[in-house]
Amino acid sequence: MDESTGPRPRIAIIGSGFSGLCVAIALQKAGFRSFTIFEKEDRVGGTWRDNSYPGAACDSPSFAYCFSFEQKTNWSRKWAPQPEILAYLEQCARKYGLLSQIRFGHEIASARFDDELELWRLRTTAGEEHEAEVLISATGQLNRPFVPEIPGLADFAGTAFHSARWNHACDLAGKQVAVIGNAASAIQLIPEIAPLVRKLVVFQRSANWMVPKLDRPYSEREKARFTLHPWLARLYRWWLWLSFELRWPVFRGNAFLSRQSRKVATEHVLGSVRDPELQKALLPDYPVGGKRILISDDYYPALQRENVQVVTEPIERVTQGGVVTRDGREHRADVLILATGFESTSFLAPMQLEGSGGQRLGDAWKEGAEAYLGISVAGFPNLFLMYGPNTNLGHNSIVFMIECQAGYIVDCLRQMRERGLAAIDVRRDAMRDFNAKLQRELASTVWARTDHSWYKTKSGRITNNWSGPTIRYWWKTRRADLGAYERVPAVSEPVARSGQRSSSKA
Repeated sequence: MDESTGPRPRIAIIGSGFSGLCVAIALQKAGFRSFTIFEKEDRVGGTWRDNSYPGAACDSPSFAYCFSFEQKTNWSRKWAPQPEILAYLEQCARKYGLLSQIRFGHEIASARFDDELELWRLRTTAGEEHEAEVLISATGQLNRPFVPEIPGLADFAGTAFHSARWNHACDLAGKQVAVIGNAASAIQLIPEIAPLVRKLVVFQRSANWMVPKLDRPYSEREKARFTLHPWLARLYRWWLWLSFELRWPVFRGNAFLSRQSRKVATEHVLGSVRDPELQKALLPDYPVGGKRILISDDYYPALQRENVQVVTEPIERVTQGGVVTRDGREHRADVLILATGFESTSFLAPMQLEGSGGQRLGDAWKEGAEAYLGISVAGFPNLFLMYGPNTNLGHNSIVFMIECQAGYIVDCLRQMRERGLAAIDVRRDAMRDFNAKLQRELASTVWARTDHSWYKTKSGRITNNWSGPTIRYWWKTRRADLGAYERVPAVSEPVARSGQRSSSKA
């Protein structure tokens, strides 16, 4: 990676989850083979490696949650479980010969753009240094577990862990367990552990809209049919994409579709929960879609078990023996599970990135992360982001977006090769105009009418979600327009001390 000889450009990819593998395969297919994937862990998989809690599963349909160029036809269930998704990613890495290009156990601590040599200098947490002309971050939005600042948390005498760092050595049988959180991870793990524990207390900060999952296994006959006729699997995939795409108006606050969605979700609560007080606690007070819409068939039944208690009183502090709520009650616990999500708006943290002229990414993003198409950041030449700011979805499979980004990045590099360019850097006005329009559109969505969610910063800026249907993102990324970028020829004039490079508009 850091050798001065060899084919150009040298490409560094950070992360080997869905995004990292997707862009690596796309590069390989386009003839860019001088790339290295840096992975901090000892195996591929990203979030599907890290989240191994009981009941972990996808909340996008299986057939839409795989690469379109590597369609899996024998999914076991309508909604794939974590082990099957992880096995799929590992199979992709093997099939496309990526394992030899992955440096496992290499966590990138910092990256700095060298203006004079027009390349990125990477440093690992172990102090190793590497060089690359192109840097692609594929770290995703959901990779850093969020641990809330609860007084006394460090004093808890029992076993405590985050759901994304599940402690498989901890036997929950017969224990008193407290789960803080009730969102996407919690609703999957709670039904799995509730039958095992002596008592389970679920601390809910706010209710979530939830609709039936209607999960089921695929029959052997169905799997055989999809495998024998791959075109059926592709057709089914596109039908799933279209059916979910048609739900986009809900997130724009369409009155009719919002009423229908609210009716389905409300009936799911009232039809599943007998206790009127619990029904009341489980009905949200914000628009449908304002936070992530959850799907489950077994969460509501789990909450009604005799050994399960839902607590909506705010948490005051954690003690050695349990959790104290604002009303003064202490809820005893042997095990404390934090199902509190991720630091979703931090993006590339804790990596330290310096762009042209020593500009720090943290400073550029101090008001909230933003990028052109969620991919390029002004002042950071040859840096590309996968699953970057404002590319998350609330209504469809993120794999669609990931493939769009991989194709766009490859087209950027292809055009750079054809035009003899050493670097491209998105123009500040192009990025500013793009994000100004995006934020105006987001202001009219249900996310803007919801106080708190993982889609937003503390100041209320929506930094995670795309502002339209996925078909519009595909249209914008189908081909890279280098007119939005400053372009640096491969043989350029001397670089000024200020870090400003001579650029070509040709």
